[in-house]
Amino acid sequence: MHLITSREHPVVKQFVKLQKSAQLRKKCGATILDGVHLIHSCLFTAGTPVVPNYLVVSESGQNNKEIKSLLEVCIYHKETQVFLVIDSLFQRISPVKTPTGILAQITIPEPEKPPISTNRDSIFCVLLEAIQDPGNLGTILRSAAAANVTDIYLSKDCADAWSPKTLRAGMGAHFLLRIHTDCNLVEIVRHFRGQILATSPRAPKSLYQSDLTKPTAFIFGNEGAGLSNEILRAANEIISIPMPGKTESLNAATAVTICLFEKVRQDIY
Repeated sequence: MHLITSREHPVVKQFVKLQKSAQLRKKCGATILDGVHLIHSCLFTAGTPVVPNYLVVSESGQNNKEIKSLLEVCIYHKETQVFLVIDSLFQRISPVKTPTGILAQITIPEPEKPPISTNRDSIFCVLLEAIQDPGNLGTILRSAAAANVTDIYLSKDCADAWSPKTLRAGMGAHFLLRIHTDCNLVEIVRHFRGQILATSPRAPKSLYQSDLTKPTAFIFGNEGAGLSNEILRAANEIISIPMPGKTESLNAATAVTICLFEKVRQDIY
């Protein structure tokens, strides 16, 4: 391992910049993973392993059993450059207050993008319009992966799917999904082979009155403004989640989870 002691080292600068800049992540096609769980997920969860380009390990972290195991895997693949960083410097690089001892830079996976009309595997999809909160987005991705969603389509004004905050909230779900960014959702709707269900708290038809056993794409909108009129008009149906209580709305990630697992329930039972 190469030892790094200076904050001026190019790798240190790159890690810091990639964590802070969505524009740079997009330009470079790279992002930063923080911690054993995310790095393990990228190596072992996906059908094809996502092998880190760089690993940065703290001096104290190198003695961690799980980190040692990850280092052995990456060294076996021979595609990863490994750097050892003194603890005080790692503290500056880490995006969290309590550093985990290991960070990785990966190339962001690019899903295959055939027209959705010819992709017969895309039978359970989620379309997201202008979701702004990275924590919400990550939680949505985690719920989608748990519900066996195949594809996620994000509008251009969504939060960055590959930001460190979204990745932490996703808990490895990114590597179980085909995540399509900067999408024209109306075009996706037009070509989807199945029903398109948009969600709105004012819709008269309930989620629980819908037949979800067929190929389904759910559309969810911005945390405050909801869905645009254009996307609402493009949907086959607009549905709501019954809320007998006095709150005005649900958290976006909570609403998504309820809808996805109602489909799971109907598919199973």
